[in-house]
Amino acid sequence: MHLLQERIRKDGRNLGNGILKVDGFINHMVDPVLMDECGKEFGRLFGRLGARLILTAEISGIAPALMAGRSLNLPVVYARKHKPVTMPNKVYLTTAPSHTKGVQVELIVSPEYLPRDTPVLIIDDFLASGETILGLVRLVEAAGANLVGIGALIEKSFEGGRERLKSLNVPIETLVCITSMDDEKFEFAE
Repeated sequence: MHLLQERIRKDGRNLGNGILKVDGFINHMVDPVLMDECGKEFGRLFGRLGARLILTAEISGIAPALMAGRSLNLPVVYARKHKPVTMPNKVYLTTAPSHTKGVQVELIVSPEYLPRDTPVLIIDDFLASGETILGLVRLVEAAGANLVGIGALIEKSFEGGRERLKSLNVPIETLVCITSMDDEKFEFAE
């Protein structure tokens, strides 16, 4: 997706160790026009899958998932990192490593929002190592729901996440694929 690629070139920053800083337009400060266009593209890519729910991770996945939900007319559920008092005692819980925090984070979903047999589309900000997405997949499996597809705004193909997800046998779509990051230079796949 050209618009997202150009925004990464303009405002993305390579912080080293595979970390791409995009918080000025995707997660800390969100560009709603850009996210709306990304949501429309996810709608085009996943509109025929029959998903009934979008699942993402708190916090960075919320903006792209919400706009994809708007485009597909689907509710969005996000896996929380902390269990609030309003959540029931029985929850679906897994952990995944946070690349930017350098620690394991919890991913928690209330069973009432991830019903059994529901076709679920996962949307997140990054597909890098695949660890966060695999955590979301574990939640889908724990709920007895059905994974129908995976989407991410940005893929860092050099981290091998797509390979780790291939055995899931669902469509995997990313809007931009970065093949290498060197200083402030980003190489994109065609």
